[in-house]
Amino acid sequence: MTSVLYDAPGPRAKRRNVLFTVVFLVALAAVVWWVVLSLMDKNQLEWIKWKPFFTDSRAWSTYLVPGLRNTLKAAALAMVIALPLGAFFGIARLSDHWWVRGAAGTVVEFFRAIPVLILMLFANAAYAQYTDISPDSRPLYAVVTGLVLYNASVLAEIVRAGILSLPTGQTDAAKAIGMRKGQTMRSVLLPQSITAMLPAIVSQMVVIVKDTALGGALLGFSELLASVRPMSANYGANTIASFTIVAVVFVLLNFALTTFASWLERRLRRGGKKRTGAVVGVDAVDELSRPGEHVTPGELGGGRPDQSK
Repeated sequence: MTSVLYDAPGPRAKRRNVLFTVVFLVALAAVVWWVVLSLMDKNQLEWIKWKPFFTDSRAWSTYLVPGLRNTLKAAALAMVIALPLGAFFGIARLSDHWWVRGAAGTVVEFFRAIPVLILMLFANAAYAQYTDISPDSRPLYAVVTGLVLYNASVLAEIVRAGILSLPTGQTDAAKAIGMRKGQTMRSVLLPQSITAMLPAIVSQMVVIVKDTALGGALLGFSELLASVRPMSANYGANTIASFTIVAVVFVLLNFALTTFASWLERRLRRGGKKRTGAVVGVDAVDELSRPGEHVTPGELGGGRPDQSK
């Protein structure tokens, strides 16, 4: 049996794959064991260093929960602003007017080429010099501004690629029934491209959540990762335990985001199938592929049954 991408492995290839798998698992187990022994030698696995996270609610109410709240606040604001802004610039790059395409392309390529941390630092300096924003609120504004400028430019490319991935026949059909460019984009292209763009959009949302930690590292933004330093200082220098708990919280947060996106994608695909009418089943396709045989529309699951029987 063959595949479009590769041939099915034979007996020798299967044995080789099993051998590689065993070697990898043994090497991984050795690395994990070495890490555990190193942590034990440094007394990092003692219960006293992990106890505050399981017995003392103040570790959560004073440090972790406020940090998580600020992380979610900054990420949510950046997502809400960056998504429509990215869609605007992505559609603008597909404009029929060269000056619109050029202006949108310049903005997208400029901000996409600058690291998000530099954008945050520039925004923080600009807010400090040209605005009356209080020093306490300034890190949040700077983090959100940097995230919006960078991720909106990336999302613009995602939107543009998603629309261009559709068959050109969709646009031709819309023009044939007299739809204008705006109507075609709004009613035909965007609804169909959403499903194709969703995985890339969710990946960028995960990046936004993680990049909020940059503001805590250099701007003093009190997000989730920034809570490690005061927490480890107040609970006996349990830095490894604090970083581990914060990493677990980030993993659970991003896992919840990707799970929701997967559910939404399945729902959109089911809704798209329902709107397209009859669907040709696998059995019908097999029948059609046999030479010398004829399948009626009724047997395909759509149209009227053959009246000649």
